[in-house]
Amino acid sequence: MDKMIVYEDSALLVVHKPAGIATETARIGQADIVSELKNYRKKKGEDTYIGVIHRLDQPVEGLLVFAKNQSAAKKLTNQLQDGTLSKKYAALVAGVPAEQEGELTDYLLKDARTNLSKVVPKDTKGAKEARLHWKVAKRFSDADAGDYSLVEIELFTGRHHQIRVQMSHEGFPLLGDVKYGCDQSRALSRQLGITNTALLADKLTFRHPQTGKQMDFSINNKLLFR
Repeated sequence: MDKMIVYEDSALLVVHKPAGIATETARIGQADIVSELKNYRKKKGEDTYIGVIHRLDQPVEGLLVFAKNQSAAKKLTNQLQDGTLSKKYAALVAGVPAEQEGELTDYLLKDARTNLSKVVPKDTKGAKEARLHWKVAKRFSDADAGDYSLVEIELFTGRHHQIRVQMSHEGFPLLGDVKYGCDQSRALSRQLGITNTALLADKLTFRHPQTGKQMDFSINNKLLFR
């Protein structure tokens, strides 16, 4: 656990979650970050409270902030809701967008039975608005694998599988994504040796819940290619 912790103080923990580990799960015997953090605090003789502010899908790597007390959790959650807690991502997608950047607004509906989400009409019962901004950072053209892009993404909402669903719906599925990929993205992923969803939560910005100081954390995008 110590190696995953990027920052810690009396109010919060910032963790670099590896791909393949759930943020939180009710499945018996399955490891998850929240349980690991509770055990970590217990071994230190601390209160084991862990406030979950936001989550990452199990196949996704990246930065998460957790609160160590209820007051910090409330303030960080308020920042998440008002947009002052900023989450930015880097993703490898199949294809090359014609534009340099853009914003997507869709309405997503989660199917609890399959644990999948999909884009639906706005007036669909249970649908939730999903917004993000994307920008092409680099374009790649491989004679054998085909065309793909490194895209920077900023989330304005936090919906279930949001980035994966919206980018796939737009025609640029994430490489390594077995749930929302297409034949082209799966072939590209095999050719490039990408086995995990190529999505990295690489930047996290928020105000410290006690001091009000701006906190900025980032991960090098090169981690996507490992």
